[in-house]
Amino acid sequence: MEMLTLDAFEEASERVLKVTLPTPLQYSEYFSQQTGNKVYLKPENMQRTGAYKVRGAYYKVSTLTQEEKDRGIITASAGNHAQGVAFAARRAGAKAVVVMPTGTPLIKIERTKNLGAEVVLYGDVYDESCEKALEMAEAHGYTFIHPFNDLAVATGQGSIAMEIVKELPTVDIILAPVGGGGLATGISVLAKLLNPKIRVIGVEPAGAACLSASFKEGKVVTLDHASTIADGTAVLTPGDRLFPYLQDNLDDVMTVEDDELIPAFLDMVENHKMVVENSGLLTVAALKHLDVKNKRIVSILSGGNMDVITMASVVQNGLIFRDRIFTVSVLLPDKPGMLVRVAEIVAARRGNVIKLEHNQFYSTNRNEAVELRLTIEAYGTQHKNEIFDALMAGGFRPRLVSANL
Repeated sequence: MEMLTLDAFEEASERVLKVTLPTPLQYSEYFSQQTGNKVYLKPENMQRTGAYKVRGAYYKVSTLTQEEKDRGIITASAGNHAQGVAFAARRAGAKAVVVMPTGTPLIKIERTKNLGAEVVLYGDVYDESCEKALEMAEAHGYTFIHPFNDLAVATGQGSIAMEIVKELPTVDIILAPVGGGGLATGISVLAKLLNPKIRVIGVEPAGAACLSASFKEGKVVTLDHASTIADGTAVLTPGDRLFPYLQDNLDDVMTVEDDELIPAFLDMVENHKMVVENSGLLTVAALKHLDVKNKRIVSILSGGNMDVITMASVVQNGLIFRDRIFTVSVLLPDKPGMLVRVAEIVAARRGNVIKLEHNQFYSTNRNEAVELRLTIEAYGTQHKNEIFDALMAGGFRPRLVSANL
């Protein structure tokens, strides 16, 4: 209990400054215009190890005794805490073992290994990995560091709030991603200590909303399963040591659907030239759900460790979601010149065909109809509708089908 004090937060902030990179607030003109507020981004995706987790991990390791370090350190993590512990352990000259879910993105696994940690892949979600890590700690005598349910770790994460308030003393609202609750605890407790008027809102994926469920029941609740693309926040149970602090200091908790993270990724790439992982996009997607105007809001971008395959999938789905890529099926007689007519109509409306499939076996009578599927690049919904209407006017009876790149 004594960890979450102003003195402890000040000490943690001073210690983490030795290893963290500066992540000054970035004013977002785009999101400010979209929401009618003054929106600032706290880019922890640009932090050392690619996420804020290095703060809590480093501070926790700095509080260990030499005997605890000598036994070796073990943790469980979906990736970002793993890198933070591996980095901190290497700085302390200690062995690090990390248990990660089997579905952890490759980039997080490889970076953890490159920091000198031994990686063990186990379980489908973080909670299963954590059970394995605790078993290994018992069997081998390792010192276990919990990724969030630890007051020292939460204190280290609170250094983010210290930096936000120093840089923007008039901040009204801070949005923090929520998985197990370590970041939200550190942010909310310190923010209230510094200025009780600051509202701190947690944001978690709808497919792993363990804190929302716990707040509703008034006690820690364990979900049956977690299903979300925000792998860093796919947690079944919030920290029981943290829950009382979250009840007292977190003003609200919101949920965001996975589908909302996809356009948020495009927004960040196109308007801020930053790669932010899905968990870090929770606070960006939440901006449009806030029923406030003319407030100073800080969205914490918790991490940026996204592998290229996931990135490609998110971009593709984002373009489809925004009607910048769509597929139409048209039926036409199998006669010379028909394909040219379709292409001319699309070209005349400034559409760009990026994929074409010609199915001559659509019907037994090729002279009557064969199917042509065109995947087209457009500027958005209005442009897509213009192309569709032009094909309709040309007599081709277009039909929208699922885009498939």
